Amino acid sequence: MASTTADLLISADSHVMEPADLWTTRVPKGLRDQAPTFPAEASDQSKPGGWDPTERLKEMSVDGVSLEVLYATRGMALFRIEDVVLQEACVRAFNDWLIEYCSVSPSRLFGIALISLYDVDHAVAELERCRNAGLRGAMIWQNPPEDLPFSSDRYERFWAAAQDLGMPVSLHILTGHGYMQKAHLRHGTEHYRSSVNIKLGEVMNSLFDLIFYQALDRHPGLKIVLVENEIGWIPFSLQQWGYYLGRHRDREPGPAPDKLPSEYLASQIYATFFNDPIGTRYLSSWGEDACMWSNDYPHANSTWPHSREVIAEHLGHLSPETRTKVLSTNVSRLYDIEVPSNPSHSP
Repeated sequence: MASTTADLLISADSHVMEPADLWTTRVPKGLRDQAPTFPAEASDQSKPGGWDPTERLKEMSVDGVSLEVLYATRGMALFRIEDVVLQEACVRAFNDWLIEYCSVSPSRLFGIALISLYDVDHAVAELERCRNAGLRGAMIWQNPPEDLPFSSDRYERFWAAAQDLGMPVSLHILTGHGYMQKAHLRHGTEHYRSSVNIKLGEVMNSLFDLIFYQALDRHPGLKIVLVENEIGWIPFSLQQWGYYLGRHRDREPGPAPDKLPSEYLASQIYATFFNDPIGTRYLSSWGEDACMWSNDYPHANSTWPHSREVIAEHLGHLSPETRTKVLSTNVSRLYDIEVPSNPSHSP
């Protein structure tokens, strides 16, 4: 098994833990009585780096991680808000807080904005504001409302803006409509079905829409990032979509992609993983330029503080060149991050 002790680690999907009162104190006063509230304590808050960036830098060093791409935690629930004005105010409040958080170490902490898509003009304006403030990408709902599917043309201006601004667009697990709105109703055996089958179906359908309804063809510079959905399902899905596309393209009316679905990998489609031994077993044969390692800090599933041990177990079979790609090069290329010459990074 190859050593990974000297590998530069960039986590492509880590998280902040927003203060419980962030929205009740930061949205406009007229909306504060409607703003989402959260318990003061949460299990993830056992690591102060979730809300304190100075402490985070120390905890990154414990895990041997040099740089991190940062996503919301509590903010993921904002995508289920159906009041447009309230949702827009809430995501803006989060983005302001994240901008402040990342400003403590802008060469090591790279934030991903939340973007409300009910009003596409407002979404484009917020995307541009966040880009100008230093955030590196945008997270939207992974599972849109039924009447606002990714197969429609209503998102065209947003896709174009994301392309022009160089802002990769992330589809993160547990965001949007569908699974999360009914998760509390599923218990016992059905909890396992929803945790795997339903969640996986949602990201597969969204990716299918983006490929087959040709958003990627119309916007060849648009980058889509599949976040925390793991990766083992990706080569099989792309292979099967391509197989049936080849069989039926001449007989089926309607839109179809210009290329084989697998050809969008690494040029427009990227994916993160942190604990997927099946997905990484054959990664070098299909996804070495598209897949990006993450530690999911500070969540319960996180590999922190044992990330290097997990990497050695799951990625030790990869060549040094492939391992470097998935641990640092792919994410640095996607987000235009300068890779440090000295990966030790003591805070």
